Amino acid sequence: MAPKNQASSSLKNPDLYEELRDDGASKSKAARISNAAARDGKKTVGKRGGSSPAYEDWTVADLRKRAKEIGLTGYSNQKKSELIDSLRNS
Repeated sequence: MAPKNQASSSLKNPDLYEELRDDGASKSKAARISNAAARDGKKTVGKRGGSSPAYEDWTVADLRKRAKEIGLTGYSNQKKSELIDSLRNS
């Protein structure tokens, strides 16, 4: 097992791996992304990401559900605009 700040030698882009890990990505996700970026290029990998409608298009119920999923508190009495701010700033 590699030391904490040293990526495994099987990684194709260890710097990107460490950056992703520092941002909170799991080991497997960081490895998958960094290896794909090295293989296909960062621009190509970035285009593969999923898409989701803007929070403004979500219902209040869906916004509250998302807030619960990510562990926010105090969202039950918030207005839609406040929920959106909370989600974006979490």
